Amino acid sequence: MLTERLDKAREAFLGKDLEKAKAAHSENSIKKHLEQHKRGGRYIGDLVYGALDGIITTFAVVSGVAGASLSSAIVLILGFANLFGDGISMAIGNYLSTKSESEFYKRERSREEWEVENYPKGEIAEVRAIYSKKGFRGKQLEQMVKLVTSNRKVWIDTMMSEELGLIEETKTPLRGASSTFFAFVVAGFTPLIPFVLSIAFPSFLAYAFAASIVLTFVVLYVVGAFRSYVTHIKWWKSGLEMLIVGSLAAGVAYMVGFALKGIV
Repeated sequence: MLTERLDKAREAFLGKDLEKAKAAHSENSIKKHLEQHKRGGRYIGDLVYGALDGIITTFAVVSGVAGASLSSAIVLILGFANLFGDGISMAIGNYLSTKSESEFYKRERSREEWEVENYPKGEIAEVRAIYSKKGFRGKQLEQMVKLVTSNRKVWIDTMMSEELGLIEETKTPLRGASSTFFAFVVAGFTPLIPFVLSIAFPSFLAYAFAASIVLTFVVLYVVGAFRSYVTHIKWWKSGLEMLIVGSLAAGVAYMVGFALKGIV
């Protein structure tokens, strides 16, 4: 698991266990953590938040229709419309956001590269100011400046992170968008499953909304628990938070549907 090493480090800190801390910082543990992050950890946030948004918004639609006492056909029409319409909207938003951040980073890096190439004196002064602010003085400060500016890539990386506060985005816009859409549609389909089944088994329709509630709450809690990979809070607490948020959204949608059912 991506956060396994960090969880062990936090556990070691809480228990002031030096041996566990050493294990969390072993060469093998660090290498494994970096490899996992490189393989897919960067898309966990897209998957988790896409899934949460998908299941909450779709269940809100189902609850609103149920509150208005409309037919199951309306549930499916509005549910699937929300599923694919909002899913595509979220994916496009994710794509454009990631693409914009990547383009901004590249543009700023090009500027820093040009400045290092054409006015190194000014950039050296900036590096000196950065490390002076960190507390380096005298000979140590000059050594740090010389060390950083002796490697062009390290020099520019330092300017990007320390001066501009920019970190290069490692995920691709298309994969991030695809992850969001996939998670949104898969998780968002959950509240609709009982209503889809009721087409084949009409007698099940009377229990469809209750079954939708149970399924949604179970999946919502599970996905919420996985949110701890991003937020690093306790899994059970993260799951409970999402369960509460989902319940509030569905409750409001149900009440609105109930209040307005007379106009249909």
